[in-house]
Amino acid sequence: MPQKIKRACLFPSLELEIKKHLLYLSNNDKSKYSSQMKQSFGEYIRHLRTKNELTLTQLGAKLDLDSANLSKIENGKRDFDEKRLTLLAQVFDLNLEELKTEFFSDLFAKKLYESSSSIDALFVAEKKVKYLRQINAKQESLKL
Repeated sequence: MPQKIKRACLFPSLELEIKKHLLYLSNNDKSKYSSQMKQSFGEYIRHLRTKNELTLTQLGAKLDLDSANLSKIENGKRDFDEKRLTLLAQVFDLNLEELKTEFFSDLFAKKLYESSSSIDALFVAEKKVKYLRQINAKQESLKL
């Protein structure tokens, strides 16, 4: 039996999920996603800042951060504060949902890398998120 068929038989839902994600990316602006996915969130902020010809001090003022902390974020020595995502989206006129995706994917990738965990953890996490949403929806319907 060919190797590809074995994997499809053992993990049909995983194979389907991967195909869905690839189809999603093929139907959307790949360049937008691929340019972001190749860098850390801090590097992405630096890219946005330099592209818009802002200094560390100028962007820091817009985000209510001092330039030293912003520099640490851009260099990966400090994490960006989730509470500032909305402000960052406004400063650079970005879609907040796409920015959240980039931010959280960076956090997840760092955790997986630091703990030497398998990528399978992402698929398990996705199932847990669906479960939590389902539970939350049931609880909300009971409140009504």
